Amino acid sequence: MAELTPREVVRELNRYIIGQDEAKRAVAIALRNRYRRAQLSPEMREEIYPKNILMVGPTGVGKTEIARRLAKLVDAPFIKVEATKFTEVGYVGRDVESIIRDLAENAFHMVKREHAEKVKTRAQVLAEDRLVSLLIHAPRKNNNNPLDFLLGRKPEPEATPEENAEISRKRSEVREQLQRGELEEKELEIEVEESSPQLEVGGASISIGDMMGGMMPKKTKLRHVKVKEARQILIEEESSKLIDEDAVKEEAVRRCEQNGIIFLDEIDKIAAKSGQGHGPDVSREGVQRDILPIVEGSTVNTKYGPIRTDFMLFIGAGAFHVAKVTDLIPELQGRFPVHVNLQSLTKEDFVNILTKTDNAITRQYTALLEVDKVHLTFEEDALEEIAAIALRANEEGEDIGARRLHAVFEELLEDVSFNAGGDNMPDVYLSISADYVREHLKAAKQADMRRYIL
Repeated sequence: MAELTPREVVRELNRYIIGQDEAKRAVAIALRNRYRRAQLSPEMREEIYPKNILMVGPTGVGKTEIARRLAKLVDAPFIKVEATKFTEVGYVGRDVESIIRDLAENAFHMVKREHAEKVKTRAQVLAEDRLVSLLIHAPRKNNNNPLDFLLGRKPEPEATPEENAEISRKRSEVREQLQRGELEEKELEIEVEESSPQLEVGGASISIGDMMGGMMPKKTKLRHVKVKEARQILIEEESSKLIDEDAVKEEAVRRCEQNGIIFLDEIDKIAAKSGQGHGPDVSREGVQRDILPIVEGSTVNTKYGPIRTDFMLFIGAGAFHVAKVTDLIPELQGRFPVHVNLQSLTKEDFVNILTKTDNAITRQYTALLEVDKVHLTFEEDALEEIAAIALRANEEGEDIGARRLHAVFEELLEDVSFNAGGDNMPDVYLSISADYVREHLKAAKQADMRRYIL
C-alpha cells in the first residue's frame, strides 16, 4: 500500500481499462486515503470516513472492471451486487444485510487461503505421511461406538517388533515411489470427515455437533480416488488442522471493516423516476431506505461476528438513462459525495482495447485457437474495421460498450472456431484482414446495403 500512490494505481488500471480517467483518479485517491488514514493515531482514525463514489455512465464502459481491478490490486475483500436483487424488509427476497455477510464470507476464504499458504510445507509433509500409511494399509470405515468400552469390546492387539520393522521398510519404499511420481495414477480408498449440518440463526452459524458438546463421534465416509487427488484432499485436511480458525475469523472481520469494497451496480434501477406515482414496487425507494444505514455505518451480525460498515468503501454505479441521480433519496445521495461520469467508447477506444490492454480480446482468441493449431494474426486495418463496426452497432442498436466486441468476435471467428480441432488438424496460419472482417460480419454487409437505400 505504501508504494501504491494514486499515479501508480492509475497506471495499473490503464493496463486493463481504456479511458475513463476521471473515474480512475477518483478511485485511486480513495484508495490512497485509506493508507493515509491507517497511518494516523487511533483517535483521529475513528473520525475519518471514506468518501463513497457514484459512477454514472452507460453499460460496458468499465465501471465494474475499475472496482474489481482496484480490489485485486490491494487484495481487499470485494463484492459486486446488483441493487435490483434486494427488496424492502418485510417482503420475500434478499435483505441488504446479506451484502455484508457475503463480503465477510469472501474475506474469510481470502484470509484462510493466505494462512494455508503459510503452513503449506508442513501440511505437505503430514499429508505424505498419511498417504504412505493409506497405501500400505487400506482404511476401514470407522464404526467406533462410544458404548464399546462399556460392552467390554477390546481394541485390536498391537503389532510385534518384527511387524513394525517390516512396516517401516515398506513405508520407506512407498515414500520413495511417491517422491519419484510413480504412484500418481494408483487408486486407493481414503476416509474423509463429513461436515456436520449447521443452522444459521440471526446471521450466526451454529454447528449441530457443537450443540451436542462434541459427544457425537465424527461422521466419516470412504472415497475412491487416485493418489494425486488424495494428496490434495489430505493437504487441505492437514492445513485446516494447522490453521488457527479464530485468528482467521478475527483477521477476516478486521479486513472487512477496514478494507472492504462493495460495488453496488444498477443503483439507478432503485431510483423512482421523476413524477412517478406511488405504487406496489418494493424494489425502489424502500430498498434505498434499507441500503442507507449500511452505507452510513451500522453493525451487521454475521457468523464470523459483528461487523461495522462505517469504514467500508461503497462504489455505486448506474447508467441513469431514465432516472437521474437526483431521483435517489437525498440521504443516499449525500452518502455518495464523489460523482464521476464515464463516457461512451469511441472508435479509438475500441482500437486501444483490442491492442493495448493486457487482457485484450485479440490475445484471448489467439491463445484459445492455438490450442487447436490455428495461429491467428490481426492486421492493423482489420482492427480498425472491427472497431468501426462495433461502434456503428452500438450507435444503431443498444449501446453495450466494450461488450459489443465479444459479439463481433464470436461472429467473426465462428467458422474458424467450429472447424478447428481434431487429431489430424495441421498447423493453420490465418491472417485477419479488413476484407476478411467485411466478408464475415453481417453488420458490415448491412451497413453497406443501407448506403443505396433512399
